[in-house]
Amino acid sequence: MLDDLKLIKQIDKSDMLSAVAGFPEQIKESNNIVDSSSIGSIFKIDNIVISGMGASSISGDIIQSYFRDKIDIPIFVNRQYDLPKWANKNTLVISQSYSGNTEETLSTFKHAYQKRSKIIGISSGGKLQELCEKREIPHIKMPIGLQPRAATGYSLFLTLYAMKKSGIIKIDFDSEVKEAISVTNDLLNNNKKEIIEKNNFSKQIAKIIFNTIPQLYGFSIFTPVAKRWCTQFNENSKIICRYDEVSECNHNDIVGWSMNSEATKNFTCILFRDDDYESIYIKKRLDFMKNLFEDVAGNVLEIRPQGKKRLAKIMYSMYLGDFISCYLAILRKIDPTPVDAITELKNELAKL
Repeated sequence: MLDDLKLIKQIDKSDMLSAVAGFPEQIKESNNIVDSSSIGSIFKIDNIVISGMGASSISGDIIQSYFRDKIDIPIFVNRQYDLPKWANKNTLVISQSYSGNTEETLSTFKHAYQKRSKIIGISSGGKLQELCEKREIPHIKMPIGLQPRAATGYSLFLTLYAMKKSGIIKIDFDSEVKEAISVTNDLLNNNKKEIIEKNNFSKQIAKIIFNTIPQLYGFSIFTPVAKRWCTQFNENSKIICRYDEVSECNHNDIVGWSMNSEATKNFTCILFRDDDYESIYIKKRLDFMKNLFEDVAGNVLEIRPQGKKRLAKIMYSMYLGDFISCYLAILRKIDPTPVDAITELKNELAKL
């Protein structure tokens, strides 16, 4: 089924797979987009708030994880209508919304303006761009015509380059970006829809997951990747999914697996592994979990990244999940693009 290009086209009516295929190009384009923006130097920043929802906040989670032991400035990912009380004039608020019309992002933008925080807006247009232009606040414009979750390359790397251009981040990550482009291009070439299942890792994983509930486990830099996979399974595959973090889940979650065999057999447990980042303690925990799940779950998978440096590992792992979630949707004979429940909720909120 996954090798039938005619059938894939019939199911994937809006061509989400082609949008997913554009991820490496989004990384390449982001630097030029930021270079042509109006962002200038920003001084005296005590903390950074990345404000957004969905793919925008996932980008924030990844940036927060990527810089966790690289910079001294705290990064906080905000998924609320307001800002923390500590946000002030020395806070940089990066307000991000692909459409530019996300309620929570617009609300926090107004709070940031009232607090006299420094602000950078990132959107494809919408009210966020209007607010930035009206208040003479720097705005970075994303290319239009994508689903927000298919524009993560832009939302992530526009933010990274904006932080660099403003002078807040002094780290030179150009070599890491080049490697990230290389590994994601390789992943694309080996996992695009034209590559048959026996040679296509994403299609193989989708078939294993089919008719089960994915349970994802991340650690360190792979925790936001696990969350991203989960949201992609939600939106693209239209299935229930869970994710958790090691080692926190070892203090609660594993007990539920130990004495609930009727339920656990319906799950595919997916563990993110990487010898470069696993301390002896994390390795022991993950090995223990793998053995536990092999006894009680329907399937157990280990996902290992490609690449040598941190950014490439994160991008490879995240991008792989994008393909798998689309192929799982195809197996379920469901168009990956529409998100009817979200649209319905937005229509209800518009009545308020």
